[in-house]
Amino acid sequence: MEINKLVDLNSLRTAPQLSDSQVKKLLDELEANILNADWITIGIMASHDYKALEALQSISKKYSSIKFGEYSSLNAEGRVFLKGNQKTGNVYMRSENGLGEGILITCQYEIDSKNSSTFGPLPLDFFSN
Repeated sequence: MEINKLVDLNSLRTAPQLSDSQVKKLLDELEANILNADWITIGIMASHDYKALEALQSISKKYSSIKFGEYSSLNAEGRVFLKGNQKTGNVYMRSENGLGEGILITCQYEIDSKNSSTFGPLPLDFFSN
C-alpha cells in the first residue's frame, strides 16, 4: 500500500516504515492540522515504556508549544499505551497487550462544530527526523 496522505494510514493497525520523502510529505500535512487545532491529544502504542516516552519527548522537542506535565517517572510492563493531553498536560501510561506500534495524533477544537480528527499510526521516530 502506498502512503501519500495522512488518510492512507487510517486503516493500519501498526505504523508502516516510511521513506524520507513520505515523512516530509506527511509531516507537512500533519503540521497544517496541528497548527489549526486548539490542542492535541497523543496516543502512543509501543513495545516498551521507554520507547513510548522517547516518542512523546520527540514531539515536545519538535514543537515548543506542545508541552506535558511531568512524565519521566511513568512506567508499565510489556507493551504499553501512553496517552497525553496538551490542554491539561496530563500523561498516563498503562500496559496493554494486542496493540500495534505507532503514534496517534488527535487534533481537538474548542468549538463543537469542528470535529476532532485523528491521524496515524505514525512511526515512533516520526518526529525525530
